[in-house]
This record gives sequence, C-alpha cells and structure tokens, in this order.
Amino acid sequence: MKFAIQVNAGPDRPASLSALRFVEAALRAGHEVTRVFFYHDGAYCASASDDWSRLALESRLDLVVCVSAAYRRAVIHTDEANAPLAGQTLLEGFRLGGLGMWMDACLQADRFIAFDD
Repeated sequence: MKFAIQVNAGPDRPASLSALRFVEAALRAGHEVTRVFFYHDGAYCASASDDWSRLALESRLDLVVCVSAAYRRAVIHTDEANAPLAGQTLLEGFRLGGLGMWMDACLQADRFIAFDD
C-alpha cells in the first residue's frame, strides 16, 4: 500500500506524534510513504522535530513543507537564513514545496491521510 500523509499540527500536538508513529509503523510493515506534506502549523515540525528529521534520513522519506505555510511561520531554508525575515531554519531531511507536490503525492498513493488537531 502507498500512503501520502499530511501533517497539519505542530510538533507539540498529539496529531503530529500520531502521524509520526503511523509513518514508522507503515514503513516497518513494508508499506510505502510517497510523501509527508507539512501544512498549516505542521510547518513548525520542519524546525522543531528531530524525530521526523531522523526518520527521513534513515528511511529516505520525502518530507515536504508547504512554502507558504513555512514563510508565514518564519520557517525558512538554510540558504535564506540571512534574509530579513530569518527565523527557524529547516532541519535536515525537510525541503520546501508547493501544494502541487501534495497533489502529486495523492495521485501516486493508494490512500492519503491527514493528521489534524
């Protein structure tokens, strides 16, 4: 089974932890995760969640943060760290992208799941 996962909750919220545990379990069971897309407050996971970063590096997981959500929350790419709006930078394993990347993941997946609080 191929899953596309959307995380809309920040790293301190139960839904974010549930998403992480679901992805870990799916990968252990031999399923594929086409992409994890971080949207709304989920963008904060890209600068505050070492667990997601670790999982991405261990599993070659594609972690994409909505660029608009990230900029609204001052979560930026390290190349832009000296920019005027500099805030928290993306952890290793994350990258910025648009909603088109989420749609592409959904088209490739058998199921998509959104984790909200």
